Amino acid sequence: MVDISTILKEIVAKSGMEQEKFGETIGLKKAAFNNYVQGRRELPKSVITKMMEVHNINPAVFFDKDAPLYIRDINDSRKINSSNNLISVQSTSEYTYFPVHASAGPPIRIDSLTDAETITIPDAVLGRHAGDEELFFMRVNGDSMNKVIPHQSLIGVKPIQINELKDEDIIVYSDGYNYSVKRFYRDGDRLIFRPESYDTSFTDYTVSEPYEDLRLHGKVVIYIVNLD
Repeated sequence: MVDISTILKEIVAKSGMEQEKFGETIGLKKAAFNNYVQGRRELPKSVITKMMEVHNINPAVFFDKDAPLYIRDINDSRKINSSNNLISVQSTSEYTYFPVHASAGPPIRIDSLTDAETITIPDAVLGRHAGDEELFFMRVNGDSMNKVIPHQSLIGVKPIQINELKDEDIIVYSDGYNYSVKRFYRDGDRLIFRPESYDTSFTDYTVSEPYEDLRLHGKVVIYIVNLD
């Protein structure tokens, strides 16, 4: 999980500015920006957008610890080909893309995940997951995870076994044909799928052994957010 406070401190340090001055460049007063830096308040999308516009900060850095800090590092990314020592500019990889939406709200029925397409994404955006042939992508529908993953975000999902999951992992699962995206927790023989939303009407979904209809499709390892 990305530590937003650590990222903000790194951004300020690399800017060469005092924290108060940096906050002013993105339209924030000292106390307001300090609340975000100290992790006392959730960092809103509007502030991320402003840092992108003013300081060339890559928005993905707030969601993927391996993403480049600056947009220019994506545009000018270099990847060494160890077999011939050639350097390729703006390396990209293709991944499986399912043109369906996993629900981040009340579960929705998805009849199948057989109609796969492909999507091309720069390696610099995916960091250590770049080129992973198991990785697949889909979009999120709904607001039950909107503190972390807004509606219509693109998510990268990596297949994983249930015994490899850790508490607080974000996963895509289905119970029957109801696909959904939630935080995962284990409590004895109970599995808890928890929303993370500004809307308090969303509640936990809990299942107990033998988990007959439960299917785990993978762990969300990256999500790409539309800021407008």
